[in-house]
Amino acid sequence: MIDSPERLAEALSELEHASWLAMDTEADSLHAYPEKLCLLQLSHPGGELLVDPLAGLDLQPLLQLLARHQLILHGGDYDLRLMYRTWQFVPASIFDTMSAARLVGCRRFGLTDLVHKFLGLTLEKGPQKANWGQRPLTPRMTAYAEADARYLKPLEEKLTAELVQLGRLEWHREVCTRIVSEATRPARTDPDLVWRIRGSHTLDRLALGVLRSIWQWREQEAIRANRPTFHVLNHETLVELAAAAARWGAIPHQLPRHLTPRRRQGLVKAIEEALALPPSHLPERLRTEHKRLPLSVGRRATQLRERRDRRAADLNLDPSFLASRGQLLELAANGDWTRTSLMRWQAAALEVA
Repeated sequence: MIDSPERLAEALSELEHASWLAMDTEADSLHAYPEKLCLLQLSHPGGELLVDPLAGLDLQPLLQLLARHQLILHGGDYDLRLMYRTWQFVPASIFDTMSAARLVGCRRFGLTDLVHKFLGLTLEKGPQKANWGQRPLTPRMTAYAEADARYLKPLEEKLTAELVQLGRLEWHREVCTRIVSEATRPARTDPDLVWRIRGSHTLDRLALGVLRSIWQWREQEAIRANRPTFHVLNHETLVELAAAAARWGAIPHQLPRHLTPRRRQGLVKAIEEALALPPSHLPERLRTEHKRLPLSVGRRATQLRERRDRRAADLNLDPSFLASRGQLLELAANGDWTRTSLMRWQAAALEVA
């Protein structure tokens, strides 16, 4: 485990002239809040390295080195989102083995499936619900983490050969460019939408005001405890409390029993503050507009779906990977693929380019 400046310096020297680098990450969303990146797994010609992001090291030299390489990842959008949120890290380029597998026609494209299919090896399923923020890691966790990165280069070689044979290497490059672009853009959250959890659409304005208040209280409690929000109160309970408080105009008689006295007091205060708001300060109910598609667009979308399904069968691709329903509707409405979210390879495969 690289968890000291001395070990980091040795690793940088070792990685500086590596001809290739593969990477994976582990995060903790079950035992911490907000989710945090807990481990970097690197594989290179000399073997595997585990880097501890929780050790207080200056990892900028390592990140700069990684950014100069094409990184081999599996399902890299998740890893890149974590790294961008943590360090604003943006790689020069990537090779994503999951996307490559889908482009060569694999219907099962999990890492375990691909390692078995292409390399004839069986990986142990990862420790479920493991706390990757714990130190030291158990031997089983260490072995699993190293294996996650170890087989990415052999997979990349096998998949590259298949992509070349099918003439889809450029398709894959475009997919990888899109993954990097979408995973490394700042996250935007609407403060008027983030608290509107499942079930909130049934609430009136007063209940919505209560829900917003207790959701904000729960966020603060989760951050304070460094525990996921469901450890404080789950979504269903929030909606039930908001509805009951609005119905009676008072604190519900039955509050969750597991709350500590301090949390109980905080919850009561949040409800009281919401109930005291003037009507003008209560959130509006959202109106969902169901726009009916023009008949011509609907017919065009149906024709495009039929064409997509035929082309997907011809190319041995998952139809939804060739073009999603949303992309087909965009194309049906615009008529010009350059005004949609379709990539060039998708348009060419659909024969609409």
